[in-house]
Amino acid sequence: MKLVLLSGGSGKRLWPLSNDVRSKQFLRVLQNEQGDMVSMLERVWSQLADLDAQDNAYVCASHAQTDIIYSQLGDVSVIVEPMRMDTFPAIALATLYLSQDTLVDEVVAVAPVDQYVDKAFFKAILDLPRTLDDSGADLALLGVRPLCPSSQFGYIRVEQAGGHAPYRRVDSFTEKPNRDRAAQMVAEGALWNCGVFCFRASYLINLLRERGYPTTYRNMVEQFDRMPLRSFDYEVLESSESIVVTPYDGAWKDMGTWPVLAPELKNDFIGRGVAERCEDSQVINELKIPIMAVGLRNMIVAASPDGILVADKEHAGDIKGLVAQFAGRPMFEERRWGYYRVLDHCTLADGSEALTRHCTLRTGANMSYQQHLLREEVWTVIHGRGVLALDGALVKVAAGDVIRVCPGQWHALMAEEDLAIIEVQRGSELTEADCTRRFQEWDDILECCYNVVEK
Repeated sequence: MKLVLLSGGSGKRLWPLSNDVRSKQFLRVLQNEQGDMVSMLERVWSQLADLDAQDNAYVCASHAQTDIIYSQLGDVSVIVEPMRMDTFPAIALATLYLSQDTLVDEVVAVAPVDQYVDKAFFKAILDLPRTLDDSGADLALLGVRPLCPSSQFGYIRVEQAGGHAPYRRVDSFTEKPNRDRAAQMVAEGALWNCGVFCFRASYLINLLRERGYPTTYRNMVEQFDRMPLRSFDYEVLESSESIVVTPYDGAWKDMGTWPVLAPELKNDFIGRGVAERCEDSQVINELKIPIMAVGLRNMIVAASPDGILVADKEHAGDIKGLVAQFAGRPMFEERRWGYYRVLDHCTLADGSEALTRHCTLRTGANMSYQQHLLREEVWTVIHGRGVLALDGALVKVAAGDVIRVCPGQWHALMAEEDLAIIEVQRGSELTEADCTRRFQEWDDILECCYNVVEK
């Protein structure tokens, strides 16, 4: 069986820590058994390691998220979506990717990566192929036994006559009912839909063929933007007549809002600052300046380079509609080489832009070999040492060096030890649209460099 972890989300409900690139699953606000701060993604990956399931696990994500995935997990298998879509096209893409090099009918299980669960949850997922075989169904799901009649989740209604089998036949699905309807369904034995699906690859490929969608990985990539923007639930589950579900009784939380995430924070204050006489309140500070919290009651305070949130917990889950007006360039990003923080961004008198950011590269990591045509960059090395690749030449750099990269020059930087630079970009286009990458790996960059300049 292959396990696909869906990594999506647009970062609206956990603003300002999350954004369009750093969604909730990447926030390092949880604590592991060793006391280290980890993200939901890192927590899930560690649980899979304990179950010896990492080798058959893949992360499916948009291109914008690949750098942060590699930064947090290292060299893992990532299935890259050409653009951000809904779960149906994402799962179709992943299934075709996994089927292209195999002659057997691969069993595929899919689960979101942004849920707070224990190892028993993934153990139950690993048992779904057996459920698929025993039941003869087209799809096997995992459904969470509700703790309360919540209107925040979708429900799986089941047939009650199930005998002694550990699974139940699915009767129908209901998406986020009102509380009274939810209470009625809970009383009837309905389960929360946690977005876990298991099926044979041939089942989904045949469905794609019947509906005129691409059935090879290459064609799916080429036509991905033409796929319907629909969920897997709507496009597949609601039209299938042969589905079973295994009830799950363990811990499960959808950590999509501050009120749900707050109780899982081991520390009430994360970052620089002080809290005095505060009750049932959490402060997360990613800024370099201190926060002083005094006398807070039932509050969430979150500060990042993208903004500052101060909210009563009862209302902290309602910020999604307010965030859109402040959407723009992410002010903090993790990359596979390290991370950066935007220090300043302004428009100059001539209409061009200027962007200043603080970049930190980890020892042994490197930026890609890239070129910009519409901007120049000036780097000031403030800490560490490394190697600059510039138009085929290699130059040793260290603290105090200043480097100018002109438009059209190919350039990359590798850290021989932790390396910090202040980068100033100036030009008419400061986004990824003006970035052409030639090589990612340093060994490939070295092969195209012919001149070594020693300081």
